[in-house]
Amino acid sequence: MSLPPFSTEHGYGRCEIRLEGHLDQRWADWFEGLSFTHESDGTTTLAGALPDQAALYGVFNRLRDLGVVLISAHYISPRKQKV
Repeated sequence: MSLPPFSTEHGYGRCEIRLEGHLDQRWADWFEGLSFTHESDGTTTLAGALPDQAALYGVFNRLRDLGVVLISAHYISPRKQKV
């Protein structure tokens, strides 16, 4: 099984990562390029373009280091993004 490339001629793919709890904005520098949205259900969504899987694993490692519970991670191919 092959995974879709994170970047193509259409640009970078977009990742949406949902976390348990509201992650404090002071951690924004650790997740440069990703936006934080505090959802009404008490979760946080990190979203943004990542150039490759290494960058995604870097985000996961930082979340692990913070002890944050990962609820879901969703990748949207550059070809499927709405313009």
